[in-house]
Amino acid sequence: MKKIEAIIRKTKFEEVKETLHESGIEFFSFWDARGVGMARESRVYRGIAYDTSSIERLYLQIVVRDVNLDKTIDALLNSAATGEVGDGKIFISTLDESIRIRTGEKGDESLYIKD
Repeated sequence: MKKIEAIIRKTKFEEVKETLHESGIEFFSFWDARGVGMARESRVYRGIAYDTSSIERLYLQIVVRDVNLDKTIDALLNSAATGEVGDGKIFISTLDESIRIRTGEKGDESLYIKD
């Protein structure tokens, strides 16, 4: 099992969500995140300077079986990218165990509903 953590542009969320669902990823968690990167810039709008170095993002957390790792990463890369600086990051780590609280199922079986 793998845990995928992705930081994406807030404006790309709906596209990312749809692409993940189309890829068979039915559940993930997300929350608002803010961060500061290497880019330091400000933009002027109607005579007011805005600091854009702290940008709103969404933090996604997805747990998948190993067999679904590549298609999940591909879905994120294809839907979250704009080609500009600040598109985000994807982090992948290995999970030792997963347990479904309702049934006590462990491992891969806890991540999906069997037919």
